[in-house]
Amino acid sequence: MAPSDTRTQILDAAEHLFAEHGYRGTSVRAITRRAGANLAAVGYHFGSKAELMAAVARRVVGPVTAAQCAGLDELLARTPEPPVGELVAAFAGPLFDEMPAGDEGGARTSRLIMTILSDPAEEARGWTGPAEESVRERYLTAFARVLPGLSPEELWFRMRGILAVTAVDRLEAHQQPSPGCVPPVAGEAARGWAITFLTAAMSAPPTRT
Repeated sequence: MAPSDTRTQILDAAEHLFAEHGYRGTSVRAITRRAGANLAAVGYHFGSKAELMAAVARRVVGPVTAAQCAGLDELLARTPEPPVGELVAAFAGPLFDEMPAGDEGGARTSRLIMTILSDPAEEARGWTGPAEESVRERYLTAFARVLPGLSPEELWFRMRGILAVTAVDRLEAHQQPSPGCVPPVAGEAARGWAITFLTAAMSAPPTRT
C-alpha cells in the first residue's frame, strides 16, 4: 500500500470509528486494524490520535465551511446587513446539502458533528482550524450587526444551536423511526422547516436575567 493510500485508509477508518464510538471510545489499534495498516502509521502520518481526529474533522467539515463562506460572501456583496433569515440559510443550508438523507456519508458527517459538539474529550472539541475559526467569526460579526441586542455569549449559544438542531435532524433522517413515531422528513421540506425555525430562534429577543 502506497504512503498516500495508507493515509487515506487511516482517515477513512478513523472517520467511521470516531462517528460510531466517539473519540475516547476509539483506539489507535482499532483504527489501524480497520485500515489494514501497522500501529506506527498513525504517528507517521498524523503525529497523534488527536491530530488524526483534527484531520478527520477538517476533511468532513471542509466542504460545509467552504459553502458557508461562499454563501456569506454572496450575501455581503449585496448588503452589509443581510436579513437574519438569509444569514441562517447561508449558515445552516450547507449542513443539509452535505448531509443528504439516504446517504451513508451524510450519516457519518452528522454523527461526527454531534461528536464534535458533545464528546467530553477536549481533543474532539478542540479540532477547529483557521478556516473554521475564520468562518465562525465572520458569521458572528454578521449576526451581531443585525442582532445588536444580543450579548456575544448568547449569540454564540444560538449559533451553536443551529449546528445542534441541524445535526440532530440529519442524524434522525438516517435512522429507522421508532414504532409510533413520525418518520423524519428529508429534502427541501426539512431544510425549509429548519431555516424557518432557526430564524425565529436567532431573532428572538435577548434573554433577560
